[in-house]
Amino acid sequence: MTEKTPIAPWYRQPWFWFLTIFPLAAIAWCTVMIIVASNLDDTMVTDDYSKEGRGINMNIARDQKAADLGLVAEMRFVDRAIALEVSTDDGPSNYPYLVLNLFHPTLADRDRTIQFQRTGDGTYSGKLLEDLDGRWYYDLRGPDNDWRLKGEAWLPAENGLTVSSEGAAQG
Repeated sequence: MTEKTPIAPWYRQPWFWFLTIFPLAAIAWCTVMIIVASNLDDTMVTDDYSKEGRGINMNIARDQKAADLGLVAEMRFVDRAIALEVSTDDGPSNYPYLVLNLFHPTLADRDRTIQFQRTGDGTYSGKLLEDLDGRWYYDLRGPDNDWRLKGEAWLPAENGLTVSSEGAAQG
């Protein structure tokens, strides 16, 4: 090199870009991830683990009571209406109303609660406000919340859904 050889400015040097591209990419990626993390809620994380832990024994007792009663429920889906028949080992159930909680596996804002009104011995009816589609966790409870039938199902079930204390069976 001589004194008369022209030297390119710093921004035209290949080594400058080779050495700075990785730190710049890391800064850009980090900025994007911070923005995404701050704008999205993590609905699957609970704040009070001890409260949920204490509730486990109560849930087990409710499941056991449903098994002791021999509860079996059959749901039929017609558009947005749901017909429910509940029977026990002693015959049709005689509750004034029942509550069905539907939980979406990942999105808490899609969870639904449906109250069934009694229409006869062991028969109940309820309505959905919007269509259901996909995988859901369900939790059918009595008015005193002393028993529950729970499980997982693909809704709406075309041939109905039979629910017992052992779980769901598509019918």
